Amino acid sequence: MRPLLRNAALNGYLELTRSLGVDPSPLLRSVGLDTTDLALPNKWIPADAVAQLLELSATVTGRVDFGLRLAEGRRFSNLGPVSLAARDEPDVRSALALITRYLHLHNEALRLVVSESDGLVTLKVHIAPGMPAECPQSVELNTGALHRILHSLVGATWKPVTVCFTHQPPADLAAHHRLLGPSVRFGEEFNGMVVYSSDLDAPNALSDPLFRPYTRQYLETIATPRHTSDADRIRDLIEALLPTGRCSLQQVAHSLGVDRKTVHRYLARSDETFSSVLNTTRVRLVRQYVGHQDRPLTQVAELLGYSSLSAFSRWFRKEFGSCPRAWRAARHAEDGPLTSKPPGAGHLR
Repeated sequence: MRPLLRNAALNGYLELTRSLGVDPSPLLRSVGLDTTDLALPNKWIPADAVAQLLELSATVTGRVDFGLRLAEGRRFSNLGPVSLAARDEPDVRSALALITRYLHLHNEALRLVVSESDGLVTLKVHIAPGMPAECPQSVELNTGALHRILHSLVGATWKPVTVCFTHQPPADLAAHHRLLGPSVRFGEEFNGMVVYSSDLDAPNALSDPLFRPYTRQYLETIATPRHTSDADRIRDLIEALLPTGRCSLQQVAHSLGVDRKTVHRYLARSDETFSSVLNTTRVRLVRQYVGHQDRPLTQVAELLGYSSLSAFSRWFRKEFGSCPRAWRAARHAEDGPLTSKPPGAGHLR
């Protein structure tokens, strides 16, 4: 099933496109949308069509910062009923937790993963599987929108520690620095941002405690939280543990507070094994890591949990039919897609 999102994700699209001298109607038609899809309040539209539209719009307008420019017009209310409830949470941490929990009411293709360590909070923006493999405009739009939300909650002087993107930087970073601040990094391991834990402990600048019981009750009457399966939790743990070199069945079981047999049982419900989930996670991550020309392959191997470049290269050849150096060179020359073998091929056991 194609993930959907509310057409509010394209608020300001028509105006921005026209301001750049381009008629948006042909662009919308080329991805199966039209202007009425954006005019009807709260209409759901295919998320992959929106991702394709943003990439096409960036190309046609010649603005590689198109998604970020669209984010610049975002307001907290853009999240609809989710923002109605989140704005009255007592502090930023609880508001962010509520947004994360109910984000699927706004965008089914987007997931926000929050982790905290040593006084820092990492907010990872995940685009759902099935979306276009390369969609930097969608990533920048959603990361920019997250920045605007936190700016509204914490206050006008707030700045993140750093903002991270997996794709390569554009030639002109003026829009990135204007909207996101000076600490923007590209070619990183994840999309999202790092903030101080103390930022999340700050009082919510928008909160009105008198309205809190009513907005919470309203949100709970229109939807239930997105279910996070045991398999989803295991995938998140695998991704977090891979760069540490300690990604094992035993370590995942320990992190979940269960034994190894229980992890196997959780995954069997989804017709998965630990090896298959580990492998598909590596396949997903390697698409972005190896594609970066300036990232040493030894570092890629470490990020994927391999102790040596030779072990990583053997796995890569089994999955993709080529050594990573040859594929990187071919992609640099042709800018072609990376495709793996059919699911199940080359799984680690």
